[in-house]
Amino acid sequence: MEINNRTVRLLERPFGFPKKNIWSFNEENFDLDLKKNELLVKNEYISIDPAMRGWLNKGKSYISPVSIGDVMRAGTIGVVVRSKNNFFKVGDYVSGWGGVQEYNINDGKNFNIIDDKKINIKSYLSVLGMTGLTAYFGILRVGEIKKNDTVVVSAAAGAVGSVVGQIAKIKGCKVIGIAGGSKKCDYVKNILKFDDCINYKSNNFFTDLKKSCKEGVDVYFDNVGGTILNQIMMFISKGARIVICGAISQYNQKPTGPNNYLSLLVNRATMKGMVVFDYVDDYELAIKEMRKWILDEKLTTSEDIYEGIENFHEIFLKLFSGEKIGKLILKV
Repeated sequence: MEINNRTVRLLERPFGFPKKNIWSFNEENFDLDLKKNELLVKNEYISIDPAMRGWLNKGKSYISPVSIGDVMRAGTIGVVVRSKNNFFKVGDYVSGWGGVQEYNINDGKNFNIIDDKKINIKSYLSVLGMTGLTAYFGILRVGEIKKNDTVVVSAAAGAVGSVVGQIAKIKGCKVIGIAGGSKKCDYVKNILKFDDCINYKSNNFFTDLKKSCKEGVDVYFDNVGGTILNQIMMFISKGARIVICGAISQYNQKPTGPNNYLSLLVNRATMKGMVVFDYVDDYELAIKEMRKWILDEKLTTSEDIYEGIENFHEIFLKLFSGEKIGKLILKV
């Protein structure tokens, strides 16, 4: 028996800004004859993340690139519609790496059942998914925040940055966000409850940054790289920690590094990269703690949801245009 499966596959690697012709958008026949331990999942939600841009590049990285011809890699939430796996039954909601497609067949490895009656299922792609876990381990394990630290977060209205700042507030830190535009800055200050948020698109950005950081920056959580990283390094305190999580401003061009790096020497500071996969053994612990914060109304999230696999490319580009607040999700 066969069904049609809508897929997005990688045709060629992009150079610079990804164009639509690097993808193929197909309806493919899907064989439903499952083997032992396999399950068929109908994807309902697909995670759209900045890391996807890096997965398109050939070369050494923390994870192998998406191969030419393969379905685009993506985290997903879906429902089991057929199963020959004793651990999964029809009707179970599962999260895993289902890819940008309508259906996927897998053997259950790296897929988890979501059985949560109190939390919106979409939260398992956002604050309780990879982005939330990235924020959790990045700010607590790599940033090593302490009460009364001054923490600055770039892309503060984004999926990771918004959670980073809220965790820092929960831990008793002063938190300053950086975001693009008054709408995002208002969201960061009024909804997420950061102490301040600076509009990097403003002509007064550097002056405003200097004013907010006059007592020094103990932890900088970087999601953007480029000029902002360079400027922040002028204000770091002695013993500061800079967490390199992402560099969205650099992904579609040849990256440029900071020329203020000697500030690390002067301030005996550290700059360290982090990848969430390094903390897989502690995912369950982190999800348990963040879930409690959600139920206690200490942690909030925003999902920016768009529909249709056929619209994948346009939605993917919103990662780079700034046309989103919170976690970007594609509803199948």
